[in-house]
Amino acid sequence: MSWKMLLSITTLALAACNSPASADKPAPLAVPSGAATAIFAGGCFWCTESDFEKLPGVISAESGYTAGQTINPTYEQVSAGGTGHTEAVRVVYDPAKVSYPQLLDYFWHTIDPTVKDRQFCDSGTQYRSGIYFQNEAERKAAEESRNALLKEGKVKQVYTEIQLAKVFYPAEEYHQDYYKKNPVRYAYYRRGCGRDARLAQIWGSK
Repeated sequence: MSWKMLLSITTLALAACNSPASADKPAPLAVPSGAATAIFAGGCFWCTESDFEKLPGVISAESGYTAGQTINPTYEQVSAGGTGHTEAVRVVYDPAKVSYPQLLDYFWHTIDPTVKDRQFCDSGTQYRSGIYFQNEAERKAAEESRNALLKEGKVKQVYTEIQLAKVFYPAEEYHQDYYKKNPVRYAYYRRGCGRDARLAQIWGSK
């Protein structure tokens, strides 16, 4: 990516962060009766949220921060590093329509698991990929999914962390459904970051 493209992407991201609306933290999404939740980190949460909300059986997804030590962090704190958090999404889904193992398989194909402490054009521990299990069944499914991925042979190494879920802090309101609220900026960022081009290299074209 050229430095001009990177500068443009950075400018857009900063514009989003500095919006007055970004200071407002929404209440966590309600979980309907019979639904379940799952927590994943796949780099920029705008993109991960967008990807999961396209999957049949997913009711909603919310952007946020997790796996760190700072209580109720802001975007500015997380993006600066040092909080231990990574950008993540909490997925609310209907287990009758999509299973947790199916979410895992879908997740792998939306990230680059071969890199450490980065995803696509975003680098730093705050962009590391991760699967955050909430019970023993999820831990087992996540590890089995990772092992199957390695056995398949498309990737030689997986840096995606698999850890017990900690508190998930919803991100500022401005970041929720960013791809819907700002479709042009979102598309420009995603394309400029090379996300889909890299995914096609790893997993093949859809």
